Amino acid sequence: MKAVILLSGGLDSSTVLYQALADGCECYTISFDYQQRHKRELRSALAIAKTAGVVQNQIVTFDLRQWGGSALTDDTIDLPQMRSLEEMSQNIPVTYVPARNTIFLSFALAYAETITAERVYIGINALDYSGYPDCRPDYIQAMQEVFRLGTKQGREGKTINIVAPLLHLKKTEIIQLGNKLGVPWELTWSCYAGDDVACGVCDACQLRLAAFAELGLQDPLAYSQK
Repeated sequence: MKAVILLSGGLDSSTVLYQALADGCECYTISFDYQQRHKRELRSALAIAKTAGVVQNQIVTFDLRQWGGSALTDDTIDLPQMRSLEEMSQNIPVTYVPARNTIFLSFALAYAETITAERVYIGINALDYSGYPDCRPDYIQAMQEVFRLGTKQGREGKTINIVAPLLHLKKTEIIQLGNKLGVPWELTWSCYAGDDVACGVCDACQLRLAAFAELGLQDPLAYSQK
């Protein structure tokens, strides 16, 4: 069974790749250089794809800085730092990139239909504190209908299925799953800041560090601050 996996190089997407492998899939990964502040993640995506032995890793390049609208695509918008988990859960943060997952899934769908894949895996999580609108169950349901109606494969009764195995898992549960699957955490990257060493204070770093700490585990990444 062929599957396309959205691979950012982060903790969640890496776990999803290893889950797809455990599901017996022939894996094709797709990563995105959208001129994000944290392009450093692409090095991790390549390293993880190589370690996992995927059939092919694609990097698609486009420029969302043309529009900005997010702290990840506009350097004039400051990244949130040192926020509590309660603060993170209050509103959709400035790190939300408008329609990003819709764009990503559209590329993945085109790739999947081209190689006649049966599945597209994505590492979104509805329980994460960010509450991004394109990381929720109703969004996945809607996109699944797009996959059915918007492709030749779908109209012929061979719909490409979206698989989101982390959708209802807490970050601690994702780490536990990744440990069982053998995800190489030392190769992953979560930081939004864009430096060569993870900052330890942005929302992504804080969520990651908190989850490892709750489990009594040591995060193998180095951080400039904690």
